[in-house]
Amino acid sequence: MKSVRYLSAVAAFLLFFQPSFAQKLVDPNTVAPEFRAAAEKRRAEQLKLNECAKMANDAKVLRRDRAAFISGCAESNNQAATGDAVK
Repeated sequence: MKSVRYLSAVAAFLLFFQPSFAQKLVDPNTVAPEFRAAAEKRRAEQLKLNECAKMANDAKVLRRDRAAFISGCAESNNQAATGDAVK
């Protein structure tokens, strides 16, 4: 009887605590036409942040420094994309 309870507890844990809490990439094709431009902009921003997060993983940035690294990376990407970078 204990094993049934244990297995049901594990099943409930796996069912309810999936990594579904992560923010998913926006698909501009699934939103209403009047919000499509904003969705495309958000998707581009999400892709930049995902790229910076991957760079943080590759650089083995500490967890406490991760937010600063990602925000700095994203900001430098935005400056390079708009041509505002100091030369």
